[in-house]
Amino acid sequence: MPHYGDLQNAIYGAGLMGVQPTWPVDFATLKARAEAAMPPAVLNYVQGGCGDEWTQDENARAFRHWGMVPRMMVDCTQRDLSTTLFGRALPSPLFMAPIGVTGIVTQDQHGDLAAARASAMTGVPLTASTLSNDPLEEVKRACGDTPALFQLYTPRDKDVAASLVSRAEAAGYDAIVVTLDTWVTGWRPRDLNVSNFPQLRGHVLTNYFTDPAFRALLAKPPEEDLRAAIGTWGATFGKVLTWDDMAWLRSLTTLPIVLKGICHPDDARRAIDTGADAIYVSNHGGRQANGGIAAIDMLPGVAAAVARRVPVLFDSGVRSGSDVVKAVALGADMVGVGRPYSYGLALGGADGCAHVLRCLLAEADLLMAVNGMPTLKAVREAGAVRT
Repeated sequence: MPHYGDLQNAIYGAGLMGVQPTWPVDFATLKARAEAAMPPAVLNYVQGGCGDEWTQDENARAFRHWGMVPRMMVDCTQRDLSTTLFGRALPSPLFMAPIGVTGIVTQDQHGDLAAARASAMTGVPLTASTLSNDPLEEVKRACGDTPALFQLYTPRDKDVAASLVSRAEAAGYDAIVVTLDTWVTGWRPRDLNVSNFPQLRGHVLTNYFTDPAFRALLAKPPEEDLRAAIGTWGATFGKVLTWDDMAWLRSLTTLPIVLKGICHPDDARRAIDTGADAIYVSNHGGRQANGGIAAIDMLPGVAAAVARRVPVLFDSGVRSGSDVVKAVALGADMVGVGRPYSYGLALGGADGCAHVLRCLLAEADLLMAVNGMPTLKAVREAGAVRT
């Protein structure tokens, strides 16, 4: 039975014939290569965080003060990373977190489709962002048979919100991921210093510009008056959601609703009580609020409050396969990766992105093998220790 970790054997075997990997297998080298390849404005938007980026950096650093205790004399010749989400079988707990500028990361400006193709190639689900350079329907088709989630930045206009959700359901997405912390944009110096906000230049707004409810708000279609369409987008983006809105959100779809941005145990409990089908622990990778606690440090408290009543998704700071395993050990059912796959897209499109995902899975698989934990259940039972 093949394992994700077999990737290293393939790499070493190719090396005997003088062939080295096209793209790096570690995050540090991947990041350095991407920094040299990406246009500065795009790179700053992808890399940038809120304020002095303390929370963004702490998200990644905090994984280092969590460790796992290996167990010996356990037969790990067979490993099983498979799991399920909303009744769908998945080969691993890894998924691609939503990134609003995926579309402009690739040279052809179709990064959303490239990410979807990488999803189809690897079986790693994509969370498609509302902010996209390609229509959500085309992105879903490019995912092939791999399940996909649709992330919703809830518009202020309820008809537009209902239309986007309806389109996602009709397209075959498996759940709606509602982002809670982005009704206003956090203070991002990297972008402010160069006055760069891609959406105001008309980028990644295709889902709005192709939406009938949004187009109904316009005096002229975006093809005839782009500036006015962008202005209307700005006026409709970012509904402030409260717990009273849960009934309305629930009325929009029969799909599972995932609330993204939950970091407090009390919020997790209330989310479940008001109808959420999953909890998504995230601080937006440190892009929205600075000075906070690393997301991985908040995960155990939320997971304990959820008590496995609904799935727990997690992202923020994941840079390696060991990070993925640690997040599972601390209570995550699914673990999202963000910036690393953006770098893979920038360097090699769908193939580069798939390479990054495979490397993460290979490292996770081998860590479980060496640590004596052949299944995700064993990882959860072992837990992680704060060092």
